Amino acid sequence: MPNDKLKSYLHLHLIVFIWGFTAILGKLLSIDAVALVWYRMGLASVLIFWYVKYKDISLHISRSQIIKYVFGGVVIALHWVTFFYAIKISNISIALATMSTGAFFAIFIEALYKRKKIDVQELIFGVLAIVGLYIIYQAEISLQLGMFVALLSSFLSALFSVFNADFVKEESAIVISFYEIVFGVIAVTVYLLCSGELLTEGFFILQPLDYLWLFILSSFCTAYAFIVSIDLLKKLSAFTVMLTINLEPIYAIVLALILFPTNEKMSASFYLGAGLILLTVVVNGILKTASKNKKKAVNVE
Repeated sequence: MPNDKLKSYLHLHLIVFIWGFTAILGKLLSIDAVALVWYRMGLASVLIFWYVKYKDISLHISRSQIIKYVFGGVVIALHWVTFFYAIKISNISIALATMSTGAFFAIFIEALYKRKKIDVQELIFGVLAIVGLYIIYQAEISLQLGMFVALLSSFLSALFSVFNADFVKEESAIVISFYEIVFGVIAVTVYLLCSGELLTEGFFILQPLDYLWLFILSSFCTAYAFIVSIDLLKKLSAFTVMLTINLEPIYAIVLALILFPTNEKMSASFYLGAGLILLTVVVNGILKTASKNKKKAVNVE
């Protein structure tokens, strides 16, 4: 039994590493952010559909669910477009460090959406995260546009997470994910048709290596990672999963430094700001989980 738990934990680290590698692929791909997301979501939807059929999972949903998943699909598509665009106009380190603020955006979105009070502890950590962002902003003036785009991507990611937390109460995560990815790719297709980009012959002509990167991105980094991450939630605690996922920016930044040393080498102030943001996310998670466990213990007594 302990051996199974260790395997699950190591598998989780592999998934988080794969998610971190998504940013690397975004840098390696020669196509722009919108085309990249169109290919990613299109291929991932086909792969997830194959998995759904293989497992004989019902795809029946209600009309009200369709509206919800259209919204989720558009939001996740915009999140991925802004994420990859931020990487292309700045670098991986800036995008990933800024994306770490998503947990704090979620606090305020959840407070408005569910009409609940903002926890003072969370507010303090949110302020510390802003301080970290300000340090990065001052240190990397030439990359500020990328930082703002990544901040928008972080907000969209938090919005997606808060609403999906409600969606998953009434439907399986695989079905939700399939429809959101399908509706997302439809939304991107409409945009590309309106802009005329999809009608150009050059849109479908890629560099030889782009085909390999897109396959890895849509299969391993999207379809496979998503399906396995759901399964691992049955074997590991939410706390363990949360803390491990916080390592994603670290994995990605270290990988970026190894693969793109010239473009990804940042100032000492950047690492100070990024470290402060990551520290606040991890410590806040630890304190929140400890508080929940304490309340459970009191209720049991």
